[in-house]
Order: sequence, then structure tokens, then C-alpha cells
Amino acid sequence: MQNQTRGILSTAQATKMSGFTLLTLLFVGSTITSAFLLPLSDSSYSGEFGGSGGKRFSHAGNQMEGPITALRVRANQYYIVGLQFRYCRQWSDYVGGTDGEMEEIFLYDDEDIIQITGRYDSYIQNLVFITNQRRSFVFGAYNGYSYYGYRGFTFNAVPLYRSAVLRYISGRSASYIDALSFHWGKPHKKSKKCRSHTVYQKK
Repeated sequence: MQNQTRGILSTAQATKMSGFTLLTLLFVGSTITSAFLLPLSDSSYSGEFGGSGGKRFSHAGNQMEGPITALRVRANQYYIVGLQFRYCRQWSDYVGGTDGEMEEIFLYDDEDIIQITGRYDSYIQNLVFITNQRRSFVFGAYNGYSYYGYRGFTFNAVPLYRSAVLRYISGRSASYIDALSFHWGKPHKKSKKCRSHTVYQKK
């Protein structure tokens, strides 16, 4: 009887230990998972600005290549037609249509975008990119009027944290850029492989 009681106690103790071990593993696993899911330090986002049409796109994966080093913007007299950003030395996929003219900008080696202003209605009408080198680049409808003859809404996108810069963009597009969001975070560490020459030209 005594041996049988010991056997029952041992089984109960083993079950208790197994349960404790399982809970410990679950806690550790959830902690590690939570750490990986935490946003980048100093991260925030602005938007979405624009209409509800178009197909969704995101450069969340592109930002892993490195900092934004260049951008291409296609625009006509009314709207921003298309966009393409370069992360380190890798260009993102082009999104948007084919109307209008393309302009290409290369940033300085230590230059980051820290503010974007613009105007929109059902599409993005114009964009102004402002950098930490006090340069600004203007694209789109300079007079602020849409194709339909009325003014849209204005926006001023800035990071929540002073040390943050533009890490990547997301939005929706079809024949034009329908909508945009701007995602901010800590600046990338500068690398020699990401250095580029400064160019400002029409294509």
C-alpha cells in the first residue's frame, strides 16, 4: 500500500512539474515572439491620405535593403501618376500609370526625408518632400487644382519622434496614386555601398 501511495505521489509530482515546465516554455516563447513583433524604436506613421480606389502596395520589405537614397515621381498637371523609391541601391517596383513626366531625385549620402506635405482628393494631387539638408522637392499640381476644377485637402506628414526619418511608404495605386501613408523610424546606419551621386533631372 505504501509503495502504491508513493507511485501515485510520484505521478502527481511529475504531472505538476510537466505543467510548470509547459507554462514556463509558453511564457518564454511568448516573450520572444512579442520581442520580434515590437515596432522599430521611434516608429510611427502618417496617413492614409487620398481616396479609396486602387490596388494596395507597401515598401515594408524594401526598407530592409537600407535607407531611401533616391526617388522617381511621375506627374501630370493634375495628379501624381506614379512612384518608385530606391532603398540603398535597390529600386522598388514602380506603381501607378504612364501619363505625365518622370522626375528622378538622388539624395545626398547623409540626407533623409523628414517631412512630406501635399494635397489630395480622390487621388494625390501634389507632393513636397523636405529633407534634413533643408532641400525640398515639389511634384504634381502646383496650382492645387484637380482635373475637376476644385481644390482638395492638404496634409502635413511628420514623424512622431524628432529623431525619426522616412523609412518607407505604402498606399494604393492604379492609373494614378490613389492614396499614401508614410512610415517613420530610426535612420539606417550609413553604409558605403548605399552612397550615391546627387542628380535632379527630368526623364
